[in-house]
Parts: sequence; C-alpha cells; structure tokens
Amino acid sequence: MALVYYSTLFVFLDHWLGLATPAGAAHAAAISLAVAACFLAFVCAAAADPGSVPSSFAPDAEAAQGQGLKSRYCDKCCVFKPPRSHHCKVCKRCVLKMDHHCVWINNCVGYANYKAFIICVLNAAIGSLYSFVIFLCDLLLKEHEFDILYVKLVYILSGVLLFLLSLTIGSLLCWHIYLLCHNMTTIEYREAVRAKWLAKKSGQKYRHRFDLGMRKNIQMILGPNILCWLCPTATGHLKNGTEFQITNN
Repeated sequence: MALVYYSTLFVFLDHWLGLATPAGAAHAAAISLAVAACFLAFVCAAAADPGSVPSSFAPDAEAAQGQGLKSRYCDKCCVFKPPRSHHCKVCKRCVLKMDHHCVWINNCVGYANYKAFIICVLNAAIGSLYSFVIFLCDLLLKEHEFDILYVKLVYILSGVLLFLLSLTIGSLLCWHIYLLCHNMTTIEYREAVRAKWLAKKSGQKYRHRFDLGMRKNIQMILGPNILCWLCPTATGHLKNGTEFQITNN
C-alpha cells in the first residue's frame, strides 16, 4: 500500500499534473481516500475474530433433518460444527462459515470478518486501477528522460507492478462478487461443482441451498442499510453464525 501510494502521488501524479494544481490535489485526495479506506478494512479483517463455534452450541437433529443438513462433528476440536463451518488447519480451530485462510491478513476469512475482507479487496482494486490510470497518463502525456537508466527502471518496474496488482486484485474482486451474489463461500463453490455434475447426470437442476436471491444475499453480508455497505465496522446485522436460512426451491 505504501509503495503504490508513494509512487502514485509523489512520482507519477506530481510529474503529470503537479500536486499544487487543483486537478492534482483532487486526484491526490481521491487516491488517499481509497488507500485509507483499504487500510481501515484491512485492519478490521485482520484483527477481527472470523467466528468461533460457541461452546454452548448443540445441533438440533430435527431441524437439521428438515433442512436436509447433517450434524457434523470435528474430531480435532471435539465439538459439533454448525452448518457451513469448517476446521482451519492453520488456525487449528473451527471457523463459522469459513471461506478460506488468507495469508495476506494472517487470518481466516469467515462469518464475522467477510464483510471487512471484501471491502478491503474492493478498495484495493479501486486504488490499484486508479494508480495504473495515473501512471499511464503520466507515461503517455508527458515527456520523460528515459535516457537515464534509473528513470527507465522506475517506470518499467512500476508499470509491471501496477498492472499485475490491478489484474490480480480485480480478478479476486470479481470472484468474491460472484460468491457474494450467490451467498456462497469458496469451499461451498468447490462442493457445488460436484453437486452440479451429479444433478446434471440425474436430469435435475442444481441450486445452492443458501442462495436466497441476489438482493437478500447481499443484505445478509453487507447489511440491510445500503448507506453502511462500505463501512467495515457496521456488522450489527450479523447474528451468532450457527443458523442460516435456506431456499425453499
């Protein structure tokens, strides 16, 4: 974050428009806002507990059978796991609605911090794309002394870094938007691939059991108030993470 922020403001933007100009100051404020929002969401996702199985949790056998769910027991934690929970080998515990273990935040992405994680990815993608556009504008619209070796190296390395960041983080954002709209985790997507194949083989259509429609799916993660969707600390809509509504279809 620091490298991209510094190079964008004090190298490319300053050379292209100048930070003292109104246009340069406006771009500087915009990229600063994106980086600050990304850093806040990053801290929230890294510091938050992704969701631990409550010690008092006990599976309701009748309710589970009525929903087509099976009670699962974790041999490593020696506790029953709620639906959509999985054991993380890195954290060495069961995580509610586990998506994956992220090495970049050194934490699991689960029920309690998934909103902060996806907001972090969103702001990181916006910041990377914004920085890449400023880099291209500076490169194409201004003259440079590329005869000097270090100037050429700075622009080549920065261009490659910003392009790869924009591509990878943008792809990650698109992937998690797809999961968000279908109320699905990365683990559940892998399980759904086989379920779709089995359904197609038997002449049926598969639908993820927790897919309640795009609007409800988004509200379950980001909250019912659209004004709080981009606030990583607005998680008052989250419950205990042990029960989930399923589709009737």
